[in-house]
Amino acid sequence: MSNVATTENKPAAPPVVETIPVKVDGQTVQVPKTTPDPLTGKPIPTTMIQACAQAKIDVPHYCYHPKLPVAGNCRMCLVEFGTPAMGPDRKPIMNPDGTPKIAKSPRPAIACATPVSPGMEIYTTTPGVKQMREGVLEFLLINHPLDCPICDQAGECKLQEYSVEYGQSKSRFVEPKVHKPKRVDLGPRIVLDDERCILCTRCIRFTKDIVGDDALGIVNRGSYNTITAFPGKAFDNNYTLNTVDICPVGALTSKDFRFKMRAWFLKETKSVCTSCGTGCNIVIGSRESIIHRYEPRENDGVNSSWMCDYGRLNYKWIQREDRLREVKSRKSGMTAWNTVLGEISDVLAKAPVGSVALVASARQTNEELYLLGKLAKKLSAVTDSVPRVGEGDKILLNPDRNPNSNGAKLIGIAPPQMGSNLAKIADGIRKGSIKTLIVFGEDVTKHGIGADLLGKLDALIVSDILRNQTTELAHYLLPGCAHAEKRGSFTNIKGRVQKFMKAVEPRGDARAEWEFLHELVYNVTGQNGFATIEGLFNQMAQEVPAFAGLTWAGLGDTGSAVPI
Repeated sequence: MSNVATTENKPAAPPVVETIPVKVDGQTVQVPKTTPDPLTGKPIPTTMIQACAQAKIDVPHYCYHPKLPVAGNCRMCLVEFGTPAMGPDRKPIMNPDGTPKIAKSPRPAIACATPVSPGMEIYTTTPGVKQMREGVLEFLLINHPLDCPICDQAGECKLQEYSVEYGQSKSRFVEPKVHKPKRVDLGPRIVLDDERCILCTRCIRFTKDIVGDDALGIVNRGSYNTITAFPGKAFDNNYTLNTVDICPVGALTSKDFRFKMRAWFLKETKSVCTSCGTGCNIVIGSRESIIHRYEPRENDGVNSSWMCDYGRLNYKWIQREDRLREVKSRKSGMTAWNTVLGEISDVLAKAPVGSVALVASARQTNEELYLLGKLAKKLSAVTDSVPRVGEGDKILLNPDRNPNSNGAKLIGIAPPQMGSNLAKIADGIRKGSIKTLIVFGEDVTKHGIGADLLGKLDALIVSDILRNQTTELAHYLLPGCAHAEKRGSFTNIKGRVQKFMKAVEPRGDARAEWEFLHELVYNVTGQNGFATIEGLFNQMAQEVPAFAGLTWAGLGDTGSAVPI
């Protein structure tokens, strides 16, 4: 019986991947015979461009995108190739040295749509391939406007890059260019410049096959082809701005980012979107502590290569002028961090056991919730987090608008039914058993703990980023940071723990919450933790069972899954 149980408990062995040998520019690589289809996940034959990528050889391309169906219409990825020569008996013809004789194909092939076969040789640097690339680029540039200096895509443009790397130094075209519509208002968030469009159809395939909104198409013929939305309909779904990301030229531009900043001036920081529980991986583009854009960062375990418009545009609140900037003690009038933290420490240290309650937002990081949990345990405090629900979709936008609901539950700040203790806290204040309330990142006046109840407290300790009715009534006010202004981690709706990095500096005297919570925990409990985010995370992983085995370094760029 024990042997049977042991066998049943063994993890399933990973499936054996069948590979085939392919030679790319003289380099032999073993490539999978099949790869998952980007839409269905079903196995489909591996293509030449995937084999070249595995060999770390770049094949220029426009229409091809690894997450979209193959179109094969730009022809930029043309390569030459050969396959083992077969004799009349359908057996390979061998060279004198015993290697198979390769019969070079008289015609090139598009690498994005041509499957590899055993023994195939792919040539990406031959004079013929060089001439084909020059020819494709020459045709693409015939009617393309020479407006790189004023194009938003400058610095990120594949046409610009490939023209330098693979194109000719001069044009032979002397006829007038075909002019197409410019500054086309395609939808509420997108502006189209048809003259720049190279008709790669990435945007069409994305909206139809990924989003399920067949909103874009091509009209007219020949040199007058243009991308457009259907007559009378605006290009408006929650994923339109992804077409700007995948557009290889400057045809599709974001109204939000248009003419704001040159791409080469931006500092790029790896982060996580906090607009819902999905936790899409993003790159924050900033300059001089001003955030200019969010872009999706690839993570197949979370968001593939996409993000929704709702989350992408939800960053401007970070730079609002009415941000909380100053630490305050309204009881003593002090405005210095050390003094105010000292006052709060005295209040909490003297608070009778069971007289404290804590409401911590599920928008706080795992590390901050962990430190708040230490305070709550020492004070025997009633704790809760506020549920935040909105309309979701079947792609990325989750109805849970908190980025760290699972973190709050796993750490123990929030009960399994988030929000179920709020009425208990309100009742305790009403009856006078709760004298001190700690609130992090929430306006509790909107959740059943009104101004009348807050007025009954001996001490209201509040940390937040923006002003609200709770911050206005606080006895002690601690300005916190947005996720873009600190480092930390979240646990998304599927249980993936993901870290994010600091992109910009906080405003005024605002501090990352985990930094001053570390001091409060030490002052109140005597427990001295780590003063770095790396050490703090590793300490938390040792003490919180759900995070056992995790390390800050081990999270990498894409995070680690934990059971939920």
